[in-house]
Amino acid sequence: MFATTPLRIVAVSAGLSQPSSTRLLADRLAAATRERLAVDQDRNVEVRVIELRDLAVDIANHLVSGFPSATLREAIDAVTEADGLIAVTPVFTASYSGLFKSFFDLIDNTALTGKPVVIAATGGTARHSLVLDHALRPLFAYLRAVTVPTSVYAASEDWGSSGDEYTEGLPSRIRRAGGELASAVLGRTVSGASRTPGLDDGEDAVVPFEQQLADLRLD
Repeated sequence: MFATTPLRIVAVSAGLSQPSSTRLLADRLAAATRERLAVDQDRNVEVRVIELRDLAVDIANHLVSGFPSATLREAIDAVTEADGLIAVTPVFTASYSGLFKSFFDLIDNTALTGKPVVIAATGGTARHSLVLDHALRPLFAYLRAVTVPTSVYAASEDWGSSGDEYTEGLPSRIRRAGGELASAVLGRTVSGASRTPGLDDGEDAVVPFEQQLADLRLD
């Protein structure tokens, strides 16, 4: 007998423009996660994208008043109740945007405990890709979420690029991150070790979590 409760994937996009490359990246990560979940199990998958630009005034009012609007409360509940989360921000001043940080400031620091998260960012140049490790990972570590191994940064030149002999292209990184989030949502190792490595994995095929621990002990 299969479970009837759908799996809920929520993507948070902090893009300000419309159309937005940040929203586009959130949509593609959500699609990759949904595709992988559809292959690996029989439950329905619900995907929702929350556009923070539409909640900017509500977020500011909540920060000064302490009371969320009904719309903002519903968005926060969607994030905390999701089975998997995708968080995407544009890079501002070499870090996440103020709107992105303000929204997650409103979430209790235990509400995301153990929740699998893909972190991603967009920017004009690849030089800002370290924002994923020096800003986003620490933020979600503080919120006690579990970030999957693959994070995704999309610079302007990445759109439409398939990579080269030294680097993976953006579509490949999106598929990998989506697969890892799907594995984590289904309760498998966060590394995605239970899946069969695909053509996109190459020499960077995901290492089982137990092996990662063993490697750390050897260092």
